[in-house]
Amino acid sequence: MADRTQDQTTVHLIRHGEVHNPEGVLYGRRDGYHLSDLGREMAQRIAGALGDRDIVHLRTSPLERAQETAAPLAAALALTPVIDPRVIESGNVFEGKRFGHGDNALRKPSTWIHLRNPFKPSWGEPYKEVVARMIAAVHDARDAAVGHEAAIVSHQLPIWITRLSLEKRSFLHDPRKRQCTLCSVTSLQFTGDELTTISYSEPAGDLIPVRDKLAPFSAGDAPEARKP
Repeated sequence: MADRTQDQTTVHLIRHGEVHNPEGVLYGRRDGYHLSDLGREMAQRIAGALGDRDIVHLRTSPLERAQETAAPLAAALALTPVIDPRVIESGNVFEGKRFGHGDNALRKPSTWIHLRNPFKPSWGEPYKEVVARMIAAVHDARDAAVGHEAAIVSHQLPIWITRLSLEKRSFLHDPRKRQCTLCSVTSLQFTGDELTTISYSEPAGDLIPVRDKLAPFSAGDAPEARKP
């Protein structure tokens, strides 16, 4: 049996591109939400940034916006993405609610009970469960790409919570300060089975509208590398 202990493997966690959402709802796991024209441009930017990398394995969330983000990269790499339900968006009781255009669900007293425990969180899928399923998918992708690179197209919260866990940071955080913008890449670098470095880049950063950089759905615009 080959010795894998010194194999260098990287798993890239890619957030999907901008979604067409004129109603301003929290779409969550709902079907029918596709990339906007700008989102498709962002996906092409990902393909340009990663298309010449040594990526031999690609998987994606089953939601349309993730699959559409993965498509240009898959074409550039000549890979067929694996559809992996484990990297889907986090469940959320506010799914389908509006958070803009003068109709903010969080202003309604009937919703406040869901905000009682930000550590779990009480409004959605427990963070520990999100991390467990994401890490399982990361490990499978790593094992499928030993000595090479893999990519997973997922969603902001699952990627960010996974990073917090790997860096042994608290799950409690300000959503406006998540370093996981549209079509950003969080790269997990392994030596054998050991995670050695986490790095972050924004191939489509210049395409992100200012309003999105300031919104709770994205934050952070500087490349960074940290030891876990």
